Amino acid sequence: MEEIKIASCQMNVIDNKEKNIEHAMELIKEASNNDAQLITLPEMFNTPYDNSKFIENAEEEKDSITLNRMCEIAREENIYLEAGSIAELENEKIYNTAYLINDKGEIIAKHRKMHMFDIDTETMKFTESDTLSPGNKVTTVKTPLATISIAICYDIRFTELWTLMNKNNSDIILLPGAFNRTTGPLHWETLIRARAIDNQTFVVATSPSQIDNPYYVAWGHSMIVDPWGKILTQANEKEEIIYSKLKPDSISTVREQIPILKNKREDVYETIYKKRI
Repeated sequence: MEEIKIASCQMNVIDNKEKNIEHAMELIKEASNNDAQLITLPEMFNTPYDNSKFIENAEEEKDSITLNRMCEIAREENIYLEAGSIAELENEKIYNTAYLINDKGEIIAKHRKMHMFDIDTETMKFTESDTLSPGNKVTTVKTPLATISIAICYDIRFTELWTLMNKNNSDIILLPGAFNRTTGPLHWETLIRARAIDNQTFVVATSPSQIDNPYYVAWGHSMIVDPWGKILTQANEKEEIIYSKLKPDSISTVREQIPILKNKREDVYETIYKKRI
């Protein structure tokens, strides 16, 4: 990993896909003009977070208007772009999919959200699996900037996935996410910092801003956390681009001083898992 400047674009997402795409491009250009080399967007940045809107705004990868525009601007601005996530349509299934695009405008990785947020209680009902299908792959790619992994929102609650990303020698884990105003103040910061500490990596979490709408109100509070669990920078609820320089010695220092990766008892863990199987 080299020292890089990263930008996390916490943006207003409205009920107009074309305007969302145009606005995302404006934020990307602003971040690029401020010398960001890697830029991130929020989960479902081109559509309100709603099952009916996922169906309405789903796009096939091969002719996606959203991805075409994101690839174009990544190439024009000569930046790496984690294009949040979009509703990806394939074989009549819809996935919540994040894309990583290189500075040549090429898609070099994609992550389909693995864990579906399904809740049905007296006070709240939201079942992603009514519309979305889960992905089944751990996503890690080695780039000239760093080894980067991607997870999406609810994926953060499942430490097994993060252990696998860690085994892939991830330097940075990107997390487009959209916690709500209930789970956000309770768990958003705690989970992000915990996953950074557990895995001794940088974690960059990018949320839509907190604007009222009839569909779903995100918590906002995008943040960039270092391998010590320290918050390097954090947004509030409003639209904002946050920046930080990620230094490789932050990873090496914490792993030397607290060598949890070396001290893991894989012999014990694997034996227990095999017995359960």
